[in-house]
Amino acid sequence: MVKIGVHVSIAGSLDLAVDRAKDAGCDVFQMFSRNPRGWGYQPVDPSVAEAFLSKIKTTGLLPVDHMPYLPNLASPKPEIYEKSVATLTAELERCEILGIPYLVTHLGHHLGEGMAGGRSRVIQAINTALANAGGSTMLLLENTAGEKNSVGSSFEHIRGILDGVEGKERVGICFDTCHAFAAGYELRTEEGITETLGQLDEAVGLDNLRLIHLNDTKGDRGSGLDRHEHIGLGFIGEEGFRQILHNRVFSRLPLVCETPVDERRDDRGNIGKVRELAR
Repeated sequence: MVKIGVHVSIAGSLDLAVDRAKDAGCDVFQMFSRNPRGWGYQPVDPSVAEAFLSKIKTTGLLPVDHMPYLPNLASPKPEIYEKSVATLTAELERCEILGIPYLVTHLGHHLGEGMAGGRSRVIQAINTALANAGGSTMLLLENTAGEKNSVGSSFEHIRGILDGVEGKERVGICFDTCHAFAAGYELRTEEGITETLGQLDEAVGLDNLRLIHLNDTKGDRGSGLDRHEHIGLGFIGEEGFRQILHNRVFSRLPLVCETPVDERRDDRGNIGKVRELAR
């Protein structure tokens, strides 16, 4: 059986995310530990942390945290970069308080200043944050969709970052199916999946994979478009996801859908579709 879940809201209180995940039928869930659209945040209330940890223990769900939207670890702008590193450090500390084993981060955009400089800044940001935060939470580097100036769209970009990270035991990979497909990797056929995973293994090692963002896409292969779609209703399609979910590399890992909620399908519907295709 696959371990599948969705991204859930923390509205009201952090511990309510666990309730929402359980109600949706999740085995695993992802959340933001704070408002993802601003720089400011409140410390984790000890009573809320206690409630969160208690509910995780009771339900047996696997929690995953995701970095907010504003940080850019590759930014050449000093003020943004410093705030981004501080946010990464703080999120690692919040994960430690909440007992969250994984923190997912995008690698950012170099804003036209060059891939080498962007990659160097990401490496420095990761090394600084891991050293300052301490703890045991693993930072997961997420592949990007091939947008202009993005860092991490190719497996080789991610390899270059891993090579520069000092605490390698604290860093893993989150593989996003929408992003990989948009960046040009084939995921619709057994042969394509085998080739893509072969390239991933050669570049970063499949043993570094810790989490899958399982998303269909509104953009065709190689489009560079980061637009998620319901499972099976986008360009990867049902047969593509059937192949993905029957591949042992993907099926053994926690799967998180970051799919829309609209009149066509909700979170529970996407979880159900994944379980149907995995059977």
